[in-house]
Amino acid sequence: MSKSVICILITIIVYLLMMIVIGIIYSKKNNDVSDFYLGGRKLGPLVSAMSAEASDMSSYLLMGLPGLAYLCGAAEVGWTAIGLAAGTYLNWLFVAKRLRVYSHKCRNSITIPDFFANRYRDDKNILTGIAAAIIIIFFVPYTASGFSACGKLFNQLFDMDYHTAMIMSAIIIIAYTSLGGFLAASFTDLIQSIVMTTALVILVVYGVSTAGGIDNVIDNAKGITNYLSLTKTLTADGQPTSFGFISIVSTLAWGLGYFGMPHILLRFMAIDNKDNIKTSRRIASIWVVLAMGVAVFIGIIGNALSAQGHVKVLEDSSSSETIVLEIATVLSKHGVLAALIAGLIFAGILACTMSTSDSQLLAASSSMSENILKGVFKIKLSEKTSMIAARVVLIIIAVLGIILAWDQNSSVFRVVSFAWAGFGATFGPVMLTALFWKRSNKYGAIAGMLTGGIMIFVWKFAVRSLGGIFDIYELLPAFICALIAIVVVSLLTAPPSDEITAEFDEVVKEVKA
Repeated sequence: MSKSVICILITIIVYLLMMIVIGIIYSKKNNDVSDFYLGGRKLGPLVSAMSAEASDMSSYLLMGLPGLAYLCGAAEVGWTAIGLAAGTYLNWLFVAKRLRVYSHKCRNSITIPDFFANRYRDDKNILTGIAAAIIIIFFVPYTASGFSACGKLFNQLFDMDYHTAMIMSAIIIIAYTSLGGFLAASFTDLIQSIVMTTALVILVVYGVSTAGGIDNVIDNAKGITNYLSLTKTLTADGQPTSFGFISIVSTLAWGLGYFGMPHILLRFMAIDNKDNIKTSRRIASIWVVLAMGVAVFIGIIGNALSAQGHVKVLEDSSSSETIVLEIATVLSKHGVLAALIAGLIFAGILACTMSTSDSQLLAASSSMSENILKGVFKIKLSEKTSMIAARVVLIIIAVLGIILAWDQNSSVFRVVSFAWAGFGATFGPVMLTALFWKRSNKYGAIAGMLTGGIMIFVWKFAVRSLGGIFDIYELLPAFICALIAIVVVSLLTAPPSDEITAEFDEVVKEVKA
């Protein structure tokens, strides 16, 4: 093993040990299940903001986005980033404060399925069961994409067997998450966001310097037909094609997903004070814009480095997602200090993945143990038994993620895309109407969830393949259909009770206070 590889390995080991130590420290602060899943609503503005964004910016920040920019140019990845930035801001602006107030007033809900069931007084737990099932269905492949990213990282860096590397990474994530719960996940997210930011800055500085300056990077991009265009793009095999209005609207629809992301919405519920949300919104919005912009630029830099022969040419969507790994590997060969810095970049990729995977595991675990076992099946568990059940379920879900991530050639970006659409279409419309429409009822919410979930699969696997005007990201049509279903069914069925509408009015008053 070379000196540079040893330095990189040391950096990564120190980082991973730090995550486990944080898990051990916070394990002592989990007095009950509420603490384990929501941290007792004690997050400050900085931690809540950076935890939300770090858990959002999964492996696609340092793998998916740079890889797509490297291979296909600015159009698809650019409009995706714009949609995500807008969605981040609007989610913090409209949803965060109201959800924080409503979830606390509404029987102190600690999970998203809890909130939906309590909001509509669904004592039969039909909403709870559907919402919990949706979380498990979409979070398992989402988590799997994170494990896959870790496996690719160690396979690329140490020539380690992909499956061994993936399993080892999963064990680390499971360890600190099952020990420390929500507070550990949130605090490690803050640390991981710092590591991510540092990695992004280093990559840009080194990449531009190696390419001979920013002018060379831009000249290379300009020399590739349609590469910098926002209305034209390149296919995976380098062929120019148009990126018209339908494609732009479809890609911007990524922003709609934020309204339904359980692991992000839980951060809104966990913030210590509703009045701190404005500060959190500013921190989160600025960071996400800068982080995604830099990630896209790294892909463009990587293309220039390939053209100059500094890194190898990556020819398909799966291999292009390793462009950051390629750049960091080249950097590591310039001495001990450079190798340690490269190790920080690799740790940044791990941070992207781990900050999302831990949150997803917690959300999926809470859905199974709290909402299905205790809510739907009415299994009575003591606090101690509930904590054990939560950790066992978390491990089971992680194992399922490992099984789904077994295919080394799967695309991180594409897997995340489908799971993102699933949550956005099933939870997003229900969340917005639950928070802002007093006339909505549980029948409308059930219809919206089912319609959104069904349409995701129908559009993805049956309609979109028709091409033309039907080639739209499945999130947009599914979101619209779910919203229509909620409105129609709510209006055709009995209005909510006086108790529910009175609570809605109290929440509105408190939010405005």
